Amino acid sequence: MPHVVAVVEQFWHRLPGGTARSTERTLAALHDSGRYTITGVAARHRRRGNGPATRMPPSSTLVHHRLPRPALYESWLRSGRPSVDRWCREDTVVWASSLIVPPTSRPVLATVHDLDFLRHPEYLTPRGRQFFPLMWRVARERADRFVCPSTVVAADLAGHGIDRARIDVVPWGVDPPRCSSADSQAVLDGLGLDPGYVLVVAGMTPRKNPEGIVEAIVAVDCRAVLVGAVTDDPRIEAALDSVADRVTRLGDVDDVTLSALYRGADVLLYPSHREGFGLPVLEAMVHDTAVITSGGTATEEVAAGAALLVDPSDRRGIAEALDRVLADEGLRLDLVARGRARAGSMTWDRTGNGYGAIIDHLATTLGASRSTG
Repeated sequence: MPHVVAVVEQFWHRLPGGTARSTERTLAALHDSGRYTITGVAARHRRRGNGPATRMPPSSTLVHHRLPRPALYESWLRSGRPSVDRWCREDTVVWASSLIVPPTSRPVLATVHDLDFLRHPEYLTPRGRQFFPLMWRVARERADRFVCPSTVVAADLAGHGIDRARIDVVPWGVDPPRCSSADSQAVLDGLGLDPGYVLVVAGMTPRKNPEGIVEAIVAVDCRAVLVGAVTDDPRIEAALDSVADRVTRLGDVDDVTLSALYRGADVLLYPSHREGFGLPVLEAMVHDTAVITSGGTATEEVAAGAALLVDPSDRRGIAEALDRVLADEGLRLDLVARGRARAGSMTWDRTGNGYGAIIDHLATTLGASRSTG
């Protein structure tokens, strides 16, 4: 039975996001297959026995280094220690689930969610401009295989010099609704919302296209609900303030609340400039919510013909698409039906099987030739 040692530090991020969700659900699928034992590795945290730790699968093991996150990452990447081999066996594969690859003598599988940090370093903090290139260099040196959630990211990896023989594509899945139709109205009532709004699920960073979203809301004159992290960009804040009378900003919400918000929405507006996958597209579809998203990005691949596509740089086009969906019930219902079918094919079991095949291959072909040290 192969053993997986997974870096799960993103469970403790202030805003865990899709990286944490995809790691959590992939580990759960591996666990549920009954074919793997799992150890999660994280930095030192005050909260160890509850909160983020509950994201680990039942009967798995969670271990903490003595170093806090910044020091642990710097030590792993710059000094090559401490190794995670103390928690490894001869059949262990180390999963760097967010591209932070720890020192190890065991085979390494690294997940690349996107390479936006290479495309747009101007969006990074000063520390990020130092950290991310180092992270990328170390990952290229230490990882035996890379896995991506979409062919878009895989092509990006190959374009940055990674041999295609080292790249696999395993799409993410989607969870069933966390909130029933009967309960969703109670959640909306508690938020002071009526059904029939435009839903935006995105942290308001430049690549999420906040200007295009705001202009579409203004042009169509509709009600909108914004879920996601606040921003400290004054230009984006000013744009959001200009539509404060039509937009309800909720920040980050729990899974049950988010499920209810999807159920109450007429459409998800998700015109990102770039995505590595785009989980909200599938999440909306599984809740029978129509989707508008970007063509030419990974979200087009995820939607697979079940969403209305827009050019994210064409703000007028985004507004026109939004107006069409809200005004044409037949179009909206058609998108809902196609989305439901698409979401039904995207399961976390499928994701787990894809990762399992790679883990088995690494454990068999490389594991026997490497000692734990």
